Amino acid sequence: MRSGIDISLTEHLKKHFGFTSFKGNQEAIINNVLAGNDGFVLMPTGGGKSLCYQLPALIMEGTAIIISPLIALMKNQVDAMRSFSTDDMVAHFLNSSLSKAQITKVKEDVMDGRTKMLYVAPESLTKEENIQFLKQIKISFYAVDEAHCISEWGHDFRPEYRRIRPIINEIGSAPIIALTATATPKVQHDIQKNLNMLEATVFKSSFNRHNLYYEVRPKINATKEIIKYIKNNCGKSGIIYCLSRKKVEELAEILRVNGIKALAYHAGMDANTRADNQDKFLMEDCDVIVATIAFGMGIDKPDVRYVIHYDMPKSLEGYYQETGRAGRDGGEGNCIAFYSYKDIQKLEKFMQGKPVAEQEIGRHLLLETTAYAESALCRRRTLLHYFGEDYPDVNCETCDNCRFPKTQFEGQEYVEQVLDAILAVKEKFKSDHIANILAGNLDSAIKSYKHHKLEIFGTGSEKDNKFWNSVIRQALVAHFIQKDIENYGLLGLTPLGHEYLEHPHPITLYEDHHYADEEDEEGGMGGGKTSTVDTELFNILKDLRKKMSKQKSLPPFVIFQDPSLEDMSIQYPITMEELQNIVGVGAGKAQRYGKEFLELIKAYVEEKEIIRPQDMVVKSVVNKSGMKVYIIQAIDRKMSLDDICNAKNLSMGDLLNEIEAIVNSGTKLNLDYYIDEVLDEEHQDEVFDYFREEAESESIEEALKVLGDDEYSEEEIRLMRIKFISEMGN
Repeated sequence: MRSGIDISLTEHLKKHFGFTSFKGNQEAIINNVLAGNDGFVLMPTGGGKSLCYQLPALIMEGTAIIISPLIALMKNQVDAMRSFSTDDMVAHFLNSSLSKAQITKVKEDVMDGRTKMLYVAPESLTKEENIQFLKQIKISFYAVDEAHCISEWGHDFRPEYRRIRPIINEIGSAPIIALTATATPKVQHDIQKNLNMLEATVFKSSFNRHNLYYEVRPKINATKEIIKYIKNNCGKSGIIYCLSRKKVEELAEILRVNGIKALAYHAGMDANTRADNQDKFLMEDCDVIVATIAFGMGIDKPDVRYVIHYDMPKSLEGYYQETGRAGRDGGEGNCIAFYSYKDIQKLEKFMQGKPVAEQEIGRHLLLETTAYAESALCRRRTLLHYFGEDYPDVNCETCDNCRFPKTQFEGQEYVEQVLDAILAVKEKFKSDHIANILAGNLDSAIKSYKHHKLEIFGTGSEKDNKFWNSVIRQALVAHFIQKDIENYGLLGLTPLGHEYLEHPHPITLYEDHHYADEEDEEGGMGGGKTSTVDTELFNILKDLRKKMSKQKSLPPFVIFQDPSLEDMSIQYPITMEELQNIVGVGAGKAQRYGKEFLELIKAYVEEKEIIRPQDMVVKSVVNKSGMKVYIIQAIDRKMSLDDICNAKNLSMGDLLNEIEAIVNSGTKLNLDYYIDEVLDEEHQDEVFDYFREEAESESIEEALKVLGDDEYSEEEIRLMRIKFISEMGN
């Protein structure tokens, strides 16, 4: 008898879906549903969860009610089911996106017995009219998809999921199958308890995705790194996750500007645009989706080749599920996350004001994420352990920690110092303050609290405060200390920390200093000196600049300053567009002086057969132009520079930096109205003539030395240099 069921089930599989065999636990799960039993299914993304309720729904009498959290997910699943069937009525969804006429049509098809699967949002399930409607039909079973949404300890908690069981009791009893791709043992118990199915048969597949490669990178020039990665993986499908809608929009735009077919997806967009962008991704009209976590639940695209986290997610469960969307076909799947502790601090701040219980849960989940990012252990082993599964191998060979082991060191002494320092200040100070005490940094806070008089002050002065902050973070991750978010992040010892001080033992720490150095994304190359400058090209460009300066009777620095030539010797620009991406080169300067430089660089590149680092040239969306536009308009209106400083909360030095950047990149500004107030005509002529006839460089120090620092201030010389470059060079 049993073999007959098995054969029948396989025949159903072939008939409805065209497959000849089941994956993993699918067959056992489906038989459990057909037998009328409750089931809890824990199966990683790509394991084939949907089939576990789709096939029994087609076989059994009545309609299966599938409770699902996202409208996009329902549409995707219904479309998929209709593609397998000759009857479009086989699957429907019931949610807020439907009109009254559409809802009536859905209910008619269900009542006629033509609909085998009805997808319902939990919010729709609780509406009285829907409860009364569902009471009238024969329900084969209930499937609660994305069941982790039930648990406050899950990564995507939805309060309305907590109401599912009482509603089911009201509509009418039938077997329940709860399915999720991610659940720690705690979340699993929470789900089963809430759905009143603690006796359910549990089907747990391994969480190990052998084909996925895990990597965490320091969040330094993340946008540039992402563009570089995508261009090296041209034509492959990828998802980039950001925590904020604003960052999603910004990053998608920057990718498009840099020639990448990318679209945005977040809950703040209108439903049509969201659905359209999702369809374009599925149909391969775009390569990359930049999204918040609203994207991807149940999206059945098997060939996503990379998942990038621009921001670390709030929990490891979220991270695991999002990375699980890569390589669902068993092929290549690269999971890259950009980590900065500043991002974790931002997430902690967002928790302030929430109920204490919620903060406790959030803090715990964040600690797990931090531990994963900063740990030197095998990432696969860390993830599997989090989900209650052991990974037998010491080295997985498919994560960055296993391929490139981090530098480790013995940390017992450092951890003891941190714990002693926290106790010495009565557990009433934050991590930066503790780090400064140990490093011996005498700042105003330490002076005011007289903490420089503590015995422990400066005992770790051979290390800087970044090092001590790193030790503090690792002690947090090890649960020796805890951070009181309610009280502005004050550090205190845990029972485990007190125990460690009483019975200290060797502990391995690792160097992670680069994670603390998150750079300003917008800073770009900054024009500073760099070892990657092609010195031969740099000298050739200087010769060309000198020749051109003689032809035009201008000092060389008026044409292009040294940082611009250095950047050209790194980027090798050969078009006007590329030249305008060079430090200190705007459209005007490029048009005026660029042609000969571009011709020279192009010939040099061809002669030397240089492969240009195009991936380093990241075009930026104008997002800092507001300040520049304001300054240009204010100067056009002859607004006092002091008033501009006050309006924009700038020092005069900062304002002059901004003005110099504007003028150096080729924009003409007339500051005569202001200069006339601070310098008489004779002094103006003297400085102007110096820059035109004597100056060998743009150096302010040299100018003050020649002209006399007792007669001129640095500010006056800078103003005259701006006037000179604007008039003579632009």
